[in-house]
Amino acid sequence: MKHTVTEIELKNGVKGLFIHIPNASVMSFDVNFRAGEYLVETKKWEVPHLMEHVLLGANELIPRARDFQAELEKNGAYSNASTGVYDITYETECADFEWDRVLGLLLVAVTKPLFLDEEFDAEFGNVQEEMAARSNNHFRRLSLEMREALGLIAKTDAERLELMTNVTVADVREHYARTHFAPNMRFVIAGNLTASRREAITKLIEAIELPSTGKRFELPHESPKRVPKPIYVPNDTVENLYFYIDTFMKRRLTDAETDALNLLNTMLTETLYSKILGTARERGLVYGMNSGLSQTKDASNWWFGAQVSDKNAPALLQIVVSELSKVLSGDISVEEIEATKQYALGRFQRSAQTVGGTASGYAGRYFFDDIVEDYYRVPERIKAVTKQQIIDIANGMFAENLWGFGVLGNCGAEFADALQHQLAPLWGGVKPIKEPAKANTKARAPAYGRTA
Repeated sequence: MKHTVTEIELKNGVKGLFIHIPNASVMSFDVNFRAGEYLVETKKWEVPHLMEHVLLGANELIPRARDFQAELEKNGAYSNASTGVYDITYETECADFEWDRVLGLLLVAVTKPLFLDEEFDAEFGNVQEEMAARSNNHFRRLSLEMREALGLIAKTDAERLELMTNVTVADVREHYARTHFAPNMRFVIAGNLTASRREAITKLIEAIELPSTGKRFELPHESPKRVPKPIYVPNDTVENLYFYIDTFMKRRLTDAETDALNLLNTMLTETLYSKILGTARERGLVYGMNSGLSQTKDASNWWFGAQVSDKNAPALLQIVVSELSKVLSGDISVEEIEATKQYALGRFQRSAQTVGGTASGYAGRYFFDDIVEDYYRVPERIKAVTKQQIIDIANGMFAENLWGFGVLGNCGAEFADALQHQLAPLWGGVKPIKEPAKANTKARAPAYGRTA
């Protein structure tokens, strides 16, 4: 959608983005605080999550959670909140005609929560149910196990369920007071933001009753470490095995490096004709496979993941090793790169067709490190990626021998170890064994419908 972006810093220290989308019929509001789990001691890990659940509830204006939600959503508005290691984000989206009413309610919820004992008790039970449900997501379970082993800030859902018992409503109130102050707040607001509307919103946010002293919390330092043995999570109930491959660089990628690696990522796994997934599908080895990039304050991560039957896993990983080895040695053609650029350009054009989609395209990077992406330069950046940039950044992601491999399933630790040996040459490790050990279960048909 055509739009313009303005960054603003208010008198009380709040910073945010106004995304003006002329004639938009909805308004989107995202309010973020650096208030995640890294800011609490381990035994109080679940404090931020419980606070997020209770905050969009009873407040000084409407002292009952159900009544507040009914008022907020009565004309079809949407509201939600999410907690992560770093941040808590509160979001609403509503019809354009009621933007002021909905924004006013959101700001009241964020600035004047009551944190009632009875609502805390109710949400405590709801969070327990949420954690139990999440524990059934095998990719999530494996990912969290790997993050912990790799030295990143994480707890599994099972650990979090145990730690919940240490949290009281007093902890929630204390964490709110410590983290919810104006200079620690960021926002992204998108919609038909005329000059008069921007002025009205600015006045609303400048008038919020939050402390205006202090500064936004810094992101934590996380140092990923090499995991010499596979992270094996036994689970007798799954019909196949789940795996993740993580490799790290001990610095942040530049924008140009990110563009090059994103393009390579697309070339390898993101289409049914891609070099890894396309080849594996052609051979009937796997239903789906994904890969992606992530960054911490100090490091960059490139990951691959899939679920695959035990009998097909060695053949799939051999394709991964073969195709990545070709890239690392420079064996990619200019024609392949140009075709991938065309795909990436088309996908980009489809990526922001809604107000919420446009807002989310800015929010992730802005909330992470206060960087305002130049949306209209993305096509130019995609076109500017060169073959040498792709080769260089691919090699850079493997150069530091900083990686981990994880498996969840019923294949046995010996089989997981054999799979890891297949991958080791990518980091200059031991040569792969010719005949990987067999899984300790009979070959099973792959499960369909879920990808990494």
